[in-house]
Amino acid sequence: RRAADYAGSDADMTLRLVAPIQAELEQNGLLNMYNRIEQPLISVLMQMEMYGVALDANFLREFSDVLDGQLRTLEQEIYAAVGHSFNINSTRQLADVLFVELKLPSGKKTKTGYSVSADVIENLRGKHAVVDSLLEYRQLNKLKSTYIDGLLTLMDERTGRVYTSFNQTIASSGRLSSSNPNLQNIPVRTEVGRRIRRAFIADPSYVLLTADYSQFELRILAHITHEPRLVEAFSNREDIHTITASSLFSVPVEQVSKDQRRLAKTVVYAVLYGQSAFGLSQVTGMTNAESAEFIRRYHETFPNIKGYVDSTLEQARNQGYVNTLYGRKRFFPDMRSLSYTERQALEREAINMPIQGSNADLIKIAMIRLHHDLKETGMKTRMILQVHDELVFEVPVEELERAKKLIKMRMEGVDKLDVPIEVEMKVGKNWYEAEPME
Repeated sequence: RRAADYAGSDADMTLRLVAPIQAELEQNGLLNMYNRIEQPLISVLMQMEMYGVALDANFLREFSDVLDGQLRTLEQEIYAAVGHSFNINSTRQLADVLFVELKLPSGKKTKTGYSVSADVIENLRGKHAVVDSLLEYRQLNKLKSTYIDGLLTLMDERTGRVYTSFNQTIASSGRLSSSNPNLQNIPVRTEVGRRIRRAFIADPSYVLLTADYSQFELRILAHITHEPRLVEAFSNREDIHTITASSLFSVPVEQVSKDQRRLAKTVVYAVLYGQSAFGLSQVTGMTNAESAEFIRRYHETFPNIKGYVDSTLEQARNQGYVNTLYGRKRFFPDMRSLSYTERQALEREAINMPIQGSNADLIKIAMIRLHHDLKETGMKTRMILQVHDELVFEVPVEELERAKKLIKMRMEGVDKLDVPIEVEMKVGKNWYEAEPME
């Protein structure tokens, strides 16, 4: 009886909210976007959550043991460098060792004492032998506790699968998030982190197929800004970062070095995410003046992008919102009433939102269409993960070629932009060892 009353009131309250929320959606011009994207996506995500992802529990246990051994070795290295043992995972004890005993630069101090956050410790690199070992210890400890042991804890022993929750209403840009566990945050920056993907496997007689949009946000930027040089580069399948580097460093395209290309890529995404010259200098190690000059040259090379930045900020300030290609809106308070720091943070988000939000809308549309296609054709291929620009499918071996063609067609044909949309596909028995498909 109590359960029935609770469930009944849940349904009753939800029904009462329909009319006012629908009216608000209509008033803000969001009803079409909701009906076209968010409402149909619910059943897609429900199916993905019910499928879950198969895990190789034996691999995770073995990997956990390997990291245990590495952590014990690092502990001894840390104790030897300091001269005694202590609780490395205690914020207070670690702060005392670093800033009182070793007298290292302390950085910021909170109400509860010295901060030993990741950025504080990173800034100590090279100042004492203990720091490198400490950074590696923290990285491995995080991988082990959060990802390896965490996945084992959340895995359903009956099915050998882990079941995440996809959240539609958390990120203001419209991007999906994932929780309990967060399968969109499996590490990729380090080799040891990437190896965790080895645990995500396909069922027997199935393979994992991954489909990843190539440079999707930059392609959307080219479409929104109609920047001729960007459109030309993508249409001709040129490497956009090499072209940018050629302009920034005033060297022929064929003479661009790897370091120059890497720096150009950093500048491209700094502009895309509304980063200031100071912010860019913090990432690259350049001076403020050098960073400002690189941003100026970038805008000189791609002038329509500067126009996009200026018009987007003007819209956010004057109309109180910015929008995606598909009508999704992100609302902003009166920016003029905010502090300089608060205003700058919101301006960065305003610049990026039409790009990132359109990206999110497009992949959601592709997911909805693929879900429908797989259901209508009776295929056994299952869409199991979305990691922002990437979709992961569990595909019967005998359906692989058919699934590949369908997925590529739907993702690359999701809409007609000024530039071609490209998807890179890989296949393998696990996520880590997936190899490119022709």
